Amino acid sequence: MATQANVSGEQQTADFLPLKGTDHVEFYVGNARQAAHFYRTAFGMSLVAYAGPETGRRDRASYVLQQGKVRFVLTTALRTGSEIAAHVSRHGDGVRAIALWVDDARQSWLETTRRGARSVQEPTEIADDHGRVTLASIAAYGDTIHTFVERGHYNGPFLPGYQPVANDPVARPAGLLHIDHIVGNVGWNAMNEWVDFYHNVMGFSLYQHFDDRDISTEYSALMSKVMANGNGYVKFPINEPAEGRRKSQIEEYLDFYGGPGVQHIALATGDILHTVSQMKQQGVDFLTVPHTYYTELQGRVGKIDEPIEELERLGILVDRDDEGYMLQIFTRPVEDRPTVFYEIIQRKGSRSFGKGNFKALFEAIEREQALRGNL
Repeated sequence: MATQANVSGEQQTADFLPLKGTDHVEFYVGNARQAAHFYRTAFGMSLVAYAGPETGRRDRASYVLQQGKVRFVLTTALRTGSEIAAHVSRHGDGVRAIALWVDDARQSWLETTRRGARSVQEPTEIADDHGRVTLASIAAYGDTIHTFVERGHYNGPFLPGYQPVANDPVARPAGLLHIDHIVGNVGWNAMNEWVDFYHNVMGFSLYQHFDDRDISTEYSALMSKVMANGNGYVKFPINEPAEGRRKSQIEEYLDFYGGPGVQHIALATGDILHTVSQMKQQGVDFLTVPHTYYTELQGRVGKIDEPIEELERLGILVDRDDEGYMLQIFTRPVEDRPTVFYEIIQRKGSRSFGKGNFKALFEAIEREQALRGNL
């Protein structure tokens, strides 16, 4: 069953890896120019910076997109045989780096590597006319890495070497505010290994735990543990498959992604009705649930501010805990491979992850799997 643990003040005081939040998420993609256009028109993100051959980077092109505090970097290889091209060949378009904003990247790297993290990039300072930034990276699950970004002495558009984009006439902002959490899928019986990694190497604590009794349908199941850093700004749920009659969504992801990786990114909004309405108009496809979900909704969650008929029209789910309620909806995969997707979430007091919606959500995912022939 689900359990929840609050992140205590004592843990914050002793936090050896203080994080200020998620700095950015970098995707390795097959065609960054076209991917950037999708996120600008469909998600409403603005192109704010660019680096490529025109700025002196000969092997790649990177587009930096932002809306609120959500910042994505889309990077593509310009030549075959590179690490970026190999990543895309193995995984399709997917997340390479979850970058974490810190005050001291060198100390963050030292603290994590001495606790067992594998170094990917030693602390490196880069600079331009806007100041200096220090970067360092460690390995996480699969081919995913965590990059520590120290930018206290920098006032440029993103990082040294990127040129600013003054305004973006294509972007249609939809009210996205910040990253709420980032979910990773790992292999059979590997969840606790990565829970231990985040606890022992990065100082995170168990925030919530869901077992296969919480997250199961007639056909499939999974297990999940949510890890949070000391101040609660960064939350990483970790999923693994559980035994079921047919192939679970986690197994499907692992098959098509070619191993562990980021499954979905939850993006927070202050007005989910507005955000989802606009994203739908702009071409984003969302999962849907049956009408019966809404006929039973008010009896399950009690009084809420939003009209039930409007929630049903948009397909938005609602769940309540002791602290309030939350509203959420999930996109279909945004790649041709059934891998990466997004959650749009609005919290009205609740700090949970929608346990009451798991069955309806997972049945919706299974309907999509069945259409793909992967259930």
